[in-house]
Amino acid sequence: MWAAPAMAQNQSPLEALRQHKRQAEWSDNFDATLPEVRAVNSAAPTLSPTALGRMQIAIERHRTLWSAGGWPGVPRTDKAMRLGTRNRTVAALRARLMASGDLMQRGGRQDTFDSYVAAAVKRFQLRHGIAGHGVVDGKTLAALNVPVGVRLRQLEMNIGRLQAETRDLKDRYVLVNIPAAEIEAVEGGRVRSRHTAVVGKIDRQSPVLTSRIHELNFNPYWTVPVSIIRRDLIPKMKEDPSYLANNKIRIYRWGDTSREFNYTEIDWNTDEATEYMFRQDPGELNSLGTVKINFHNRHQVYLHDTPQKSLFGEDVRFHSSGCVRVQNVRELITWLAAPNGWDRSQVDSVIRSGQRQDLDLKKPTQIKMAYVTSWVNADGVVHFRDDIYRKDGVGPLAQVTQ
Repeated sequence: MWAAPAMAQNQSPLEALRQHKRQAEWSDNFDATLPEVRAVNSAAPTLSPTALGRMQIAIERHRTLWSAGGWPGVPRTDKAMRLGTRNRTVAALRARLMASGDLMQRGGRQDTFDSYVAAAVKRFQLRHGIAGHGVVDGKTLAALNVPVGVRLRQLEMNIGRLQAETRDLKDRYVLVNIPAAEIEAVEGGRVRSRHTAVVGKIDRQSPVLTSRIHELNFNPYWTVPVSIIRRDLIPKMKEDPSYLANNKIRIYRWGDTSREFNYTEIDWNTDEATEYMFRQDPGELNSLGTVKINFHNRHQVYLHDTPQKSLFGEDVRFHSSGCVRVQNVRELITWLAAPNGWDRSQVDSVIRSGQRQDLDLKKPTQIKMAYVTSWVNADGVVHFRDDIYRKDGVGPLAQVTQ
């Protein structure tokens, strides 16, 4: 039996009935679209020989779309579009989402942002590295209006990258996908864990490399690199002379910790500070957090924990000076240390102790820091990420118009 909806103040019975019908329409069969949303996040790794075939299929499909004139643009609106929005722009949004395969449901009013459109928007957002809230905000609109020719160019660039990265792939490896700001721990063709990452800024880029993870440093010191001393530390000390003490950073001569210096012994108006070693004590304030993950490379970068956990919740996670911060790092290091007989309880115990400890890994694990802005997962879902370091030759995507 239908129950009459509660009426808002000054709302007529007829308007209340109309509102109830609209709400029923928007929420009708919402679960029917969820499999398409779930398919965005595959359990299969990004790098695999089978991924190349899926990429070629995606390239051909985008070439066909491009030859036919591309997908339609979505006009800019004064307000974000969301569940319940009803206007002519929603019809254009529907057409755009159908062209890219995000919207499967053809029914419903073409001018209404119903549950099917909301799920399609969420699917589109997730495969473009945008938070899946189902609302068409400015960032989502910009991604929707990137021309199909630009996306085709990304696919063509990345099939070569994937081919190169899979050529020497080991059975057990860690992938850091820099544009996606995401990490995969892979073994036996399966993703054992995925981790959100924070990678290098545009002017301090995380490098593309292949190496082996050989050591874990628990409760580490952090030695400030010379580049950061020059770019960050000197300006901060000019602004706030208590910065070093507040952050538990001590001053020594490089390679000699027998004498600690006072900040007043350094001329902060010059580059004299670069002649000293600045080392941060282990603890809650340490920039490396509770663990550092080492692999040999000429760039002096590494993976590590961080006290700034809030950064992992951002869509755009390009904040570091080249090293990579790892969300839920204990799960990753437990997997890395498993061949040494370590389990999660042992990892937690060492970190809880606060004592410095280094662990040489009995089974060093391959690490690939790769630049992949487009890939196709095992369910055939095409992913795109912004060309943050401008390596695809397509320019700033958000500024490109249809």
